[in-house]
Amino acid sequence: MVRKAKISDVPEIRDIIQIFATEGLLLPRSLNNIYENIRDFFVYEENKRVVGVSSLHIYWEDLAEIKSLAVLPDYQSKGIGKDLVKACIDEARELGIKKVFALTYVPDFFEKIGFKVVDKSMFPQKVWTECIHCVKFNECKEIPVLFNID
Repeated sequence: MVRKAKISDVPEIRDIIQIFATEGLLLPRSLNNIYENIRDFFVYEENKRVVGVSSLHIYWEDLAEIKSLAVLPDYQSKGIGKDLVKACIDEARELGIKKVFALTYVPDFFEKIGFKVVDKSMFPQKVWTECIHCVKFNECKEIPVLFNID
């Protein structure tokens, strides 16, 4: 079941993100960063255990990003990632946000949900506030995808 994250979920959120960060598939997030942004996070809970995470970070009046999407390996290919993305899109819709994007190594996953591959230059708010500080900035291989909310 997808739900908004609670403070008590922070250690599990960090542990899940860290699994994929060590593989270079996600950027690491500190406990402090997760606590500061806890209201952005959704978790997927199964049998009282957090097995997947995502966050929706707002950049501007009409733009938000899905970040830190990760599902534990044993729980992948069960629709959990899709449910987490849909929760982010639903929240963006409720807030009146018109565009949701993600930077990903697996654009096919997002395309199956209705995202389109686009150019990163469409997101100057992201590039000049966060990407510019990333160690991978000049060699970023993430693919930007965009979902337009009707």
